[in-house]
Amino acid sequence: MHDTALLQLIEEDLAPAQQLLELLEAEAVALHGRDMPLLENILARKQSLIVLLDQHGRRRSELLASANLSPDQQGLEALAAASPRGALLRERTDMLSRLLADCQAVNERNGRSIQLQQASTANQLRILMGGESPSLYDSRGSTSLLAKPRALSQA
Repeated sequence: MHDTALLQLIEEDLAPAQQLLELLEAEAVALHGRDMPLLENILARKQSLIVLLDQHGRRRSELLASANLSPDQQGLEALAAASPRGALLRERTDMLSRLLADCQAVNERNGRSIQLQQASTANQLRILMGGESPSLYDSRGSTSLLAKPRALSQA
């Protein structure tokens, strides 16, 4: 009984995990193009998938705990070893684990992209606000002063 319910939860998570991976890849493209409306849409869809996957993950842990097994890979292996559906349970679990690992890798790559864009934007703002290094020239051809703040209209 526990093996059937667990297998069903895992199979129900395969499609949302695949959708999440596709959204993360679309997010990478949107980040590169700085498409804010698309990013907001992706974020909303991403959050709902993450909540769903989290809920199913908790239910899987509860199922394993109710069978007096640890709510981790060892507990799942013990259940699979005692189940006639053990091979299918392992196969689907491996598929889900690979999808989630791919999601994590793409998400980390997107995070690095966001950090680079933030640093670039901060640098551009610093230059516009007059905090650039003395090696840069102003509109008159002389080196600009390091601590001389100025209005954006004068940049």
